[in-house]
Amino acid sequence: LTIEMLEPRVDEQSLKAAKDPLTKGESLQDGGRMALVIIDPNAVERSGENNEFGGFQIFTRPKLDDRVVDLIRDQVRSAIRTTRITAAGYSPDEFDALNSVVQRRTQEVTATGEERGALGELNMLLQFAFMFLMMMSVFVSGQYLLTTTIEEKSSRVVELLLSSASPMSLMAGKIFGQMGVGLFLIMVYGSLGFVGLLIASMVDIISPMMIVWFFCFYSVAYTIIASLMAAVGSAVNDLREAQSLMTPVMMIIMLPYILWLPISRDPNSTFATIASFIPGVNPFVLILRLTSTEPPPTWQVAVGLIIGIASAYAAVWVAAKVFRVGLLMFGKPPSYATLWRWIRMA
Repeated sequence: LTIEMLEPRVDEQSLKAAKDPLTKGESLQDGGRMALVIIDPNAVERSGENNEFGGFQIFTRPKLDDRVVDLIRDQVRSAIRTTRITAAGYSPDEFDALNSVVQRRTQEVTATGEERGALGELNMLLQFAFMFLMMMSVFVSGQYLLTTTIEEKSSRVVELLLSSASPMSLMAGKIFGQMGVGLFLIMVYGSLGFVGLLIASMVDIISPMMIVWFFCFYSVAYTIIASLMAAVGSAVNDLREAQSLMTPVMMIIMLPYILWLPISRDPNSTFATIASFIPGVNPFVLILRLTSTEPPPTWQVAVGLIIGIASAYAAVWVAAKVFRVGLLMFGKPPSYATLWRWIRMA
């Protein structure tokens, strides 16, 4: 690495001569350059009409690794900063000490006394962890339900199953069987998170009621997603055909992920409150709000749960209609209009 100090008004010929080694592609041993750094004369001491500090500019050889450029930039910035501090009559260590402020652990004042509070970053991480755990468990279990339904239909195994069970019984067995798998995944990963909080002595930031609400909204979210995926799986012949019908399901799963940050930053905003009552999305939104530092009022949680249960019932009803008709249908994959006709006629 070669660093050169050039005057601001250096002539073009001298500047071109300094840049030439960057274009030759020669190694450093043969006189080539990796980069050229031009530092202004007033980079250390103020000067000029506005009495301001100058800066620097980097010129690199073609296609130089970004990590190398970042390293050069950091090193030059650090060298200029250290030189400025020294020129001002301070030592770099003394200046760092002046800028360093010790922050002790935040304490929460409760009716029983002071307790150690969680950091803001940890609160946001906790919100995301609860929502992500629910989202992944619901999606993985629902995806497996979709795959097995398509495989059973394409291999004609479902015809043997329907000889001994009704379509509704078969669908209910699939949904609740996969719910058990999803609950097992939650217990495994949730236990790992609980142990981590226990080791960090922060297990008290999760209240028992939060766990109860989590399983309530997980059951609602899973029933909605699993029912829709079972309906899609029964209507198509392979996974490729299922992609065209998965848009509504993926929107329900991805919207809370996209809206996680604005909701977690302001959990009691008008937007977050309205989102808590939108069918399909509200289980994920309410989990975000319940795990925040400003939980929603109890009536909003209760109304959201009622809306979620009603949405789950509607999803099961729609899925049962499609499941009953589509399970033995083969040929061209249905459109949304065709699915609507199946729902009306079944």
